[in-house]
Amino acid sequence: MAAWREEWVAALDALEADVETIERLIEDEHRVQALPAANPWSPPAELSALPLDLKPRADRILARQIAAAHAVSTAITGNRRQTAYAAKIEVGTAGKAIPAYVDCNA
Repeated sequence: MAAWREEWVAALDALEADVETIERLIEDEHRVQALPAANPWSPPAELSALPLDLKPRADRILARQIAAAHAVSTAITGNRRQTAYAAKIEVGTAGKAIPAYVDCNA
C-alpha cells in the first residue's frame, strides 16, 4: 500500500514540476522560444486510483494548471493584438500593399 501512495506522489511531483515550469515561463516570457515544446502528461499505466489524502494536492495542481493555461492564452491574445497593431503601423493599413513609385527617367 505504501508503494501505491509513493507512485502517486511521484506522479504528482512530475505534474507539479511541469506547472512550475509554465509558471516560470509566464513570469519570464522571453525564454519561451528557447525551450522545447512540452510533452503532454498522462498518468503512468500502472497507477491505480488516487489516494484520498493526495486529492487536495492534485486539486491544487489542477487549479494551478488551469490558471497557467489562462495566463498563457491571455499572453498569446496580447501578442496577437500587438502584432496586428505593429503591422498597421509598419504597413500603414493592416496588410495592404504600400504604394511604390518608380523613377522611369533614369
